[in-house]
Amino acid sequence: MRGVEKLRKLVERAKSFVILQGHNIWKLGKDDPRRVIHSIKVGLSLTLLSLIYLLQPLFKQSGVLKDIADNVLWALMTVVVVLQFTAGATFCKGFNRGLGTVSAGLLAFLMEFIATDCGTVSRAIIIGLAVFVVGATATYIRFLPYLKNNYDYGVVTFVLTFNLIAVSSYRVDSALKIARDRFYAIAIGCAVCLIMSALVFPYWSGEDLHNSIVNRLEGLAEAVEACVSGYFNNEAPDINEDDPEEDPVCMGYKAILDSKSTDETMAGHASWEPRHSRQNRFPGKQYVKLGGVIRQFSYTVVALHGCIKTEIQTPRHVRALFKDPCTRVADEVSNALNELANSIRNRCQCSPEILYDHLHEALTGLNTAFKAQPRLFIGPATDQTSDMLLAKAAAVAASDADKYLSSVKTDSAALLSEWRLSKRASNGVKSADKKTLKPTLSRITITSLEFSEALPFAAFSSLLIEIVAKLEIVIEEVEELGKKAKFKESNQGDNVTVTVQTPQTEDQTTTPDS
Repeated sequence: MRGVEKLRKLVERAKSFVILQGHNIWKLGKDDPRRVIHSIKVGLSLTLLSLIYLLQPLFKQSGVLKDIADNVLWALMTVVVVLQFTAGATFCKGFNRGLGTVSAGLLAFLMEFIATDCGTVSRAIIIGLAVFVVGATATYIRFLPYLKNNYDYGVVTFVLTFNLIAVSSYRVDSALKIARDRFYAIAIGCAVCLIMSALVFPYWSGEDLHNSIVNRLEGLAEAVEACVSGYFNNEAPDINEDDPEEDPVCMGYKAILDSKSTDETMAGHASWEPRHSRQNRFPGKQYVKLGGVIRQFSYTVVALHGCIKTEIQTPRHVRALFKDPCTRVADEVSNALNELANSIRNRCQCSPEILYDHLHEALTGLNTAFKAQPRLFIGPATDQTSDMLLAKAAAVAASDADKYLSSVKTDSAALLSEWRLSKRASNGVKSADKKTLKPTLSRITITSLEFSEALPFAAFSSLLIEIVAKLEIVIEEVEELGKKAKFKESNQGDNVTVTVQTPQTEDQTTTPDS
């Protein structure tokens, strides 16, 4: 019975595992159907090249086709390695593989020509030295940043091809024929990859980079609104450490923080892609620059989100005084980000003067709210008041001491009596001062506590104003992108470059850039 029970549990676990993995596979394709299409394209390419080998008996009368069929394995390897998700990545890989193969073949033939007239031992030594020098040199130059980012795969292909040709030429007389047949097979594989990438349901790296920028702006717009709403309504969702995706704010900016390498990769692949339409121009460097500005903007949003989870919070009644103006600023920032996202999506130039008018009104309202509550943001002169009270008490004590010293008696009894009177008087003065100071210091302390309770909100509002200031930089980069990508003119008139002014209270300092 125990064995049957264990077997039943094992079957249930296996069943639940299969169901879970099936759900994950279904979700993977549902999130991006292009993954399914790309997988079909790869399978179709492999099938077409495999037919060359399967139909090999038909090529007996043709030597070239028969030799290619014998080396079809290299074509299959080329498809597996070169055929990428986007056309730009495929072009880049194909160029690297072709360049590495051709250059390695030429160098191997040159080495073979030099070592042809040498003896067997000398030829072996020359081949060994060449393999060592070429392998070590090529591996070392792979560490160069430029080559590593653009031609790393080409260098790897160069080393591999050179070693195969050079070493095989030592014992095989027809090394040139083998290299030629492999080159033909690789060329056929690359041609199939390029046709599949550029002509059959093509996906472009430039389009992906373009859409990625749009999605980031929209995600940040939602994050800013969620931060401000959660701060004033105390509705910030609890972040689950096992599944941080449950927090909508994190979903807005988490993918942006580590997007630098992705932007550079997509921009590099986009540079290999031909212009597939008149409107689609993708200045990769400007997209990367805009992505960096968006990352800087998101750092401030992360700091704003951190204000919701701080241990020391401003009382709700204090926050309620500034809820409406702060919410309006957040709404205008969110609207501006959405407007920028729409302008990029529709490839039309934005109109920053319209965004500026609403932002200026919202900031003016927030500045008015600050000035209406000066006690919360301008701390009381606690030190000055305390010093004045202590100086007054010291003056009273000094005056009493002079009065008692002028009437000192010569005999010890009188001196003792005066000392006792002096001590009682001094105690009376201190007691009176304590009665006077206690309520005064209590009021100062209460006022100081009210000021310190407003400090967390001061940090929050400062970050909110900092977000508006950084939004200006985002708008400028979007304008520059529209000019370089030649976006169509907006129907709202010519663009005017405007500087967003962030009003500040008298004692407010600007938060430095993240």
